[in-house]
Amino acid sequence: MSVIIIEDEKPSARRLQRMLKILNIEAQTMLHSVEESIQWFQDNTHPDLIFLDIQLSDGLSFEIFESIEIKSAVIFTTAYDEYALQAFKLNSIDYLLKPIDEDDLAIALKKYQERSPQKQAVTLDFNDIKKLLINPIDREYKKRFSVKVGQHLKLINIDDIECFYSENKGTYLYTTEGRNYLLDTTLEHLEEELEPQTFFRINRKFFVNINAIKDMVSYTNSRLQIKLNTYHEQDVIVARERVKDFRTWLE
Repeated sequence: MSVIIIEDEKPSARRLQRMLKILNIEAQTMLHSVEESIQWFQDNTHPDLIFLDIQLSDGLSFEIFESIEIKSAVIFTTAYDEYALQAFKLNSIDYLLKPIDEDDLAIALKKYQERSPQKQAVTLDFNDIKKLLINPIDREYKKRFSVKVGQHLKLINIDDIECFYSENKGTYLYTTEGRNYLLDTTLEHLEEELEPQTFFRINRKFFVNINAIKDMVSYTNSRLQIKLNTYHEQDVIVARERVKDFRTWLE
């Protein structure tokens, strides 16, 4: 089965890509805008299935269908539900609200299998899909980080890290002992390496450890301020567009 993802939020696209990979479904391409998608469809064979965000960086994804005849099946993904009727007028299988739930994804894929069984490279029933998503097989996340201290290397266990943050083009970890260490990586790479039940990216600059959260208070513009056990160097704010996902993660 050939699959592409069209999503302007790269963390959401990567999360969906990981969920599909657990099911042995490889997304061949990730696109991020209406313009980029139109060009891609003009130059490439259309896939069997598209996971399609509705609000892209340069407009609504419905504009793609106005420019190109799309014959692929579509599963819409969006943080809003006001476009559901318009979506179902197209060749859509399902309409998933973000953050995408494992059960909802399983049901959507089952719908696609039942609709186009001849196109499926693998066949999984609902319980198989749900089981794989909830209990990823052999999924390994970082358990420790090595940091340079003078001429020495120091190992820091993941449980001893309160947060990761970026500052002045550098990426740092902050420990429960109140120490900062510079890392040779980026927050984007960390997104693939950190266990998602323990660490959450609250904004462009911060990942926080759920076990290090001491308090949460309302902040301006519908945001949240996080109080960590020992980190006090700068305000730790959940971005407004991340608050809903953050609340879901906490539960």
